[in-house]
Amino acid sequence: MMKRYGILDTITSPADLRGLSYDTLNVLCASLREFIVDSVSRTGGHLASNLGVVELAVALEREFDSSRDRIIYDVGHQSYVHKILTGRRDRFDTLRQYGGLSGFMKPEESVTDPCVTGHASDSVSVALGMAHARTLRNQKYHVVAVIGDGALTGGMAYEALSNAGTSGEPLLVVLNDNNMSIAQNVGGLSRHLARLRVSSRYLRAKVRVKERLARIPGGAAVTRAISRAKARIKSFVLPTSLFEQMGFIYLGPVDGHNLKSVCELLAQAKKIKKPVLLHVITQKGRGYAPSEQEPEKYHGVSRFDPVSGAFAADKKEDFSACFGRELCAFAEKDARICAITAAMPSGTGLTRFVSRFPSRFFDVGIAEEHAVAMAAGMAAQGLVPVVAMYSTFLQRAYDQLVHDVAIEGLHVVFCVDRAGIVGADGATHNGVLDIAFLRSIPGMKVYCPSNFSELRSMMTRAVYHEDGPVAIRYPRGGEGAFRKDTAQEVLACVHEAPGHTVTLLTHGVMVNEALAAAELLEKKQIRAQVYKANQIGSGLEQAFAEKQDELSGWCVVIEDNVQSGSLGEWVAGRRASRTDLLNTGDRFLPHGGVDEVYRHCGLDAEGIVAFVVNQSKRKENSRG
Repeated sequence: MMKRYGILDTITSPADLRGLSYDTLNVLCASLREFIVDSVSRTGGHLASNLGVVELAVALEREFDSSRDRIIYDVGHQSYVHKILTGRRDRFDTLRQYGGLSGFMKPEESVTDPCVTGHASDSVSVALGMAHARTLRNQKYHVVAVIGDGALTGGMAYEALSNAGTSGEPLLVVLNDNNMSIAQNVGGLSRHLARLRVSSRYLRAKVRVKERLARIPGGAAVTRAISRAKARIKSFVLPTSLFEQMGFIYLGPVDGHNLKSVCELLAQAKKIKKPVLLHVITQKGRGYAPSEQEPEKYHGVSRFDPVSGAFAADKKEDFSACFGRELCAFAEKDARICAITAAMPSGTGLTRFVSRFPSRFFDVGIAEEHAVAMAAGMAAQGLVPVVAMYSTFLQRAYDQLVHDVAIEGLHVVFCVDRAGIVGADGATHNGVLDIAFLRSIPGMKVYCPSNFSELRSMMTRAVYHEDGPVAIRYPRGGEGAFRKDTAQEVLACVHEAPGHTVTLLTHGVMVNEALAAAELLEKKQIRAQVYKANQIGSGLEQAFAEKQDELSGWCVVIEDNVQSGSLGEWVAGRRASRTDLLNTGDRFLPHGGVDEVYRHCGLDAEGIVAFVVNQSKRKENSRG
């Protein structure tokens, strides 16, 4: 029997919220938290961040029309309430699954999702662009960016705030301040917000002045007097507001779990035809004891018992943990070794390093560009910096990889976590570009370990036997992460094109993989042929030319490494040069798999699919 959630069962759209009392809305918030805990306990997902914004999200849906107004959740992993209230509740059992609901905002799902989200610190930039478009097209709608204090550790957010504050565009930035990103926030902004949060003197003075002025007869003069009084109070009891200096009208801070107060300030912000920043204080993990006590642990979760909070199974050791353990062993013997990450100490396996070598650990916040440039400075002065970062986030620091590290040939080691297809987090988080962009950087060496033993030996070589930039890329999960069922992966890529002939091009140890894939395709009524290539480079080009008629449909290249002279490198190189094979579409899928990211890129159904799977040997690719 399907579980009932009280008032939540009667909500079909945000319009249903507007006739409800605040008491009823508070009951709804409790039902939403119960629903989120129950749902995420079955599917996994982002828990603590969504529990923390329930009242804020309800208030936004009540005060704005998300089908017309543009509400952008920075990162987007805290958009579950928004999804539930905008018609997607009945699909929550598909969350973060293939063909199901995305864990982030996604316009394909609903008109209420204004853009794709997934990476932090870009919401204000996108919102300002939408506000400019609204003005230039003479349209009328509100634009709201909901950004966390964690995302404000990223430099892009400051660039956008500086520009937005002086733009004159009516724009609302909601600062969701929970003193957390994933781990505890770091840096000067965190301390600035802390001063605002604890200024009870200011809050009491604000209430008293507001009550007294409310008794004065109205008019524009009173409005101006209120504004001047508020400005004097703020300047007297608060440090200079960073946001006001940028040009924003600052509202708050307000208790983000007091629904009535949040709604009132949102209504006030809507009337101001200037850039406004509303400072909302929330508690990450609110309403569920385990996540309140350990918000970092319950930020992104696998399946768990909603009653006890216990996870379904203990995680097996993965590449991240192996990397962290090995780096600690190196650091024990070598005082030059430092670790740098961008707000992901636990995700990248550095928790042990933090406790053992705190003076040599640097968490820079969500600031990948700064992390890489800082590592370059360390290397220039004789240290050995090891930058631990997810593949999808390292791409944000491409310029620093080139300008600050590669040009000088500095010895910085990049440990690239979550390389390849990562699954549930979807298109924005797949690490499918690192091979392409790292190979394009002069002097960069790329290692791809297939097991923990190879990871350890490659770390030793990268740290002690190289003198320039080195990257070690490894997948999410344990040693079996590369050894996926190749046949199923091939089927996943070509299922869109039944009736076509699929040629499986491979050589060496991967022939058996290709034969298994061909057998499965035939069972699915997809014609398949296996072509064993004995030559690479120009010889392979000639073979392709000779087989052009037979390769008119799909061609899947199955290869087990991308080292110099390999078939995988040849395909990658042809893609990098933008030379289409057989004048068809071109796909390159490192480590197999397929995701909607490729459809987003507008790739054709027919083309070349290059797999790099089943990494069975030590891989090295160098390019000088």
